[in-house]
Amino acid sequence: MKKSSDVVIDKAKSSWTDLWTKEDYWAIWLGSVILIVAFFAFASSSTQEELNEKIAPYQAILKAEGEKPFKSIAWFAAQEKKNTFTASKNELGKLFKHYLTTPHGWTSNIVDSFLMSEEAIAAKNIANQEKYTKAQAKTAQTLEVAKQAEAVATAAEFKDVNLNRVAGETALVWNKAVQAETKAKTAASTKPFNLFFSLSVLGIILAGFFSVGMFFMGKPVPKFIVGFLFIFVIAVLAQSIGNQSQMKYYGIGGEAWAIIIGMVIANTVGTPKFVKPALEVEYYIKTGLVLLGAEVLMSKILAIGIPGIFVAWVVTPIVLVCTYIFGQKVLKMESKTLNIVISADMSVCGTSAAIATAAACRAKKEELTLSIGLSLLFTAIMMIVMPMFIKAMGMPQVLGGAWIGGTVDSTGAVTAAGAFLGDTAMAVAATIKMIQNVLIGVTAFCVAIYWATKVDRVEGQKVSPMEIWHRFPKFVLGFLAASIIFSALSAELGKDLAKAVVDEGVIKGLSSPLRGWFFVIAFTTIGLATNFRELAKYFKGAKPIILYVCGQSFNLCLTLLMAWIMFYKVFPEITATL
Repeated sequence: MKKSSDVVIDKAKSSWTDLWTKEDYWAIWLGSVILIVAFFAFASSSTQEELNEKIAPYQAILKAEGEKPFKSIAWFAAQEKKNTFTASKNELGKLFKHYLTTPHGWTSNIVDSFLMSEEAIAAKNIANQEKYTKAQAKTAQTLEVAKQAEAVATAAEFKDVNLNRVAGETALVWNKAVQAETKAKTAASTKPFNLFFSLSVLGIILAGFFSVGMFFMGKPVPKFIVGFLFIFVIAVLAQSIGNQSQMKYYGIGGEAWAIIIGMVIANTVGTPKFVKPALEVEYYIKTGLVLLGAEVLMSKILAIGIPGIFVAWVVTPIVLVCTYIFGQKVLKMESKTLNIVISADMSVCGTSAAIATAAACRAKKEELTLSIGLSLLFTAIMMIVMPMFIKAMGMPQVLGGAWIGGTVDSTGAVTAAGAFLGDTAMAVAATIKMIQNVLIGVTAFCVAIYWATKVDRVEGQKVSPMEIWHRFPKFVLGFLAASIIFSALSAELGKDLAKAVVDEGVIKGLSSPLRGWFFVIAFTTIGLATNFRELAKYFKGAKPIILYVCGQSFNLCLTLLMAWIMFYKVFPEITATL
């Protein structure tokens, strides 16, 4: 029989070996490698100096024009020009963009998603040229109107409030026309593309990338690579279908199609045996979640202020706890782990929270799959219905955006739904969701403590801190570290340079595109690993659906009430600046 000291030593040794044998740690190491590469590619001191020199003159213009009582033509022009300077436009940025590009949008021929010849592109550009010409004419027209209004306001020495208002409004109309013209110009100058080669290279690189961790975890690397390449092909197909015009309109994106296609294969012909060594769902998605941490920046959280924090950090835990209690006391769900995973998925931020919570309470694979499936289904419905309802009710953009951000599960769906209402709603919705994402780690930690001390505790046995540590999903540490490091970097760089280097460089240039691929690959894997017969027992009495619907209904009501109170009753001065 081992002594207690020997047990402690064995646990210590186990903790050290976990660093290179467990997927949570490999998610951290792989995510860290990507972020380090992104940092040196887009945030080096030379890049910062170069961008600062380009941005500085326009910052001076903005400062000078900012003294006027309205945003002038020169102010908008300087703002637009300043935003064109981004770190991702360097050679490495172009290289990453080329190989990380997802299948393009298409309407009737799926091949158009991957390949368009010079002849086809020429015909498409001709069709869009007329729109571009009209956009140019509108820009010229609105510029003349804006110039006249600004001249009148200047002649009055900016003392007439109405003249100032008209000058600001006409300048804004012109700026929107400029943006529309830029968009039309891009559509009318598309270049031929062939994604078959770049996607093949990406698949091989990602297979090699993830196989490093598989090797150290003692799993068969050759078999993994073969299976992974099959999964990647399905993921590419899912991305393509998700980018079809009607699918985009209805909000059924690549992630949903990845699960659908995977499930169809798994439950008809069956998932091929050679694919099974690569069915590492959590490995892929945890690596993506570490990258997500770099996108959760404190500067953006603070920008929206206390109202956003109340909507995200007060409502969310209330909904989570109440939904769990409802599932246990009212629905009397047999599986507590399924109950808490669905509750976290629905109340916090969808798939990301479900993965972390499932790890903390040691939920079964089928329970996690069921939770994610429900989340994707209702997310697709909500991202379409909510903006329509908000517009029909005439809600202000800030209120509508906060409501969407606090209730719709997926970050991508939140942005898309907010954009339907307008730029302000999109910014508010995305920021609320970002604030909510911070709770991934908090939720996992609290669930780990509760499960270790209450649910799984053996009567008369003490729960050691090590038990909680073993339950806690370690990849969350990578998520939090990435958030802290890049938040600090953004604060040091200042608003404009941080946008050019961190937002448009590190995140949009490498981290976010890779995270998108990792998630789609993970969802494909979920589909391929799903057996409807195994899931059927969890739908007994339709309890999971009832739990999700009731919990989300409560979430919708409470979030809307909190958003209205915080943004329009308690802190209206903050709302006025958004």
